[in-house]
Amino acid sequence: MPLTESTYYILLALARPNHGYGIMQLVEEMTAGRVILGAGTLYGALNTLLEKQWIRLVREEEESRKKKEYVLTLMGEAILRQEMERLEELLKNGKKVLMQHGQIQTLL
Repeated sequence: MPLTESTYYILLALARPNHGYGIMQLVEEMTAGRVILGAGTLYGALNTLLEKQWIRLVREEEESRKKKEYVLTLMGEAILRQEMERLEELLKNGKKVLMQHGQIQTLL
């Protein structure tokens, strides 16, 4: 099952423990500002990912508005790797088809 772009980047941002605002910043940085996660999107996704056990809560600070830190689980890492393999296959097949039609130069 393909991941949404937001979910993909959230999982990627949680390869190391991170909190919500840190995830938002990292995703924006990784995508050069192309993907900007709103708070509602991010926290809704985090709750879903917790339910699916793709991420887990690392710690929760009692101070500073109960800032929570999350990290990938082994299952989440496996899902992320499967998605990366799927995306690599899409790219490989796209290049192959365009190369057969002499259009690959526009991609390189």
